[in-house]
Amino acid sequence: MKTFYAIAADVVVAAHFAYVAFVVLGLLAIAAGGLRGWQWVRHPWLRVVHLAAIVIVVAESWFGITCPLTTWENALRRRAGQATYGGDFIGTWLHDVLFFELSPSTFTILYTAFGAAVLASWALVPPRWRRSIRKL
Repeated sequence: MKTFYAIAADVVVAAHFAYVAFVVLGLLAIAAGGLRGWQWVRHPWLRVVHLAAIVIVVAESWFGITCPLTTWENALRRRAGQATYGGDFIGTWLHDVLFFELSPSTFTILYTAFGAAVLASWALVPPRWRRSIRKL
């Protein structure tokens, strides 16, 4: 069973990494798409989901809430008998990329600044909302 929990913890880290990548790379794609005229970066659903993703991170930071994915991963690691991240290469690598040492207030400032950049992208590269079809 410990192997199952270790693998499950690695899957949670991978999901966490994907979430972070979506937020960070999403903003880069929106900026590049705005400059290059890529219409897909203006899709309303992409933009709403992207904005919601960073709003969740900023809110967690402001209110001192530990990310549920981090809590879940830590619980799975405990069940697997893993006190550190020194075991599995992929799990260790993904964890080291996501988590580094800074003060909580520094993270709050960084997350808030990134959230402001995402909001600015709405003004600089606005989503294209569908026009309603008028009945004749």
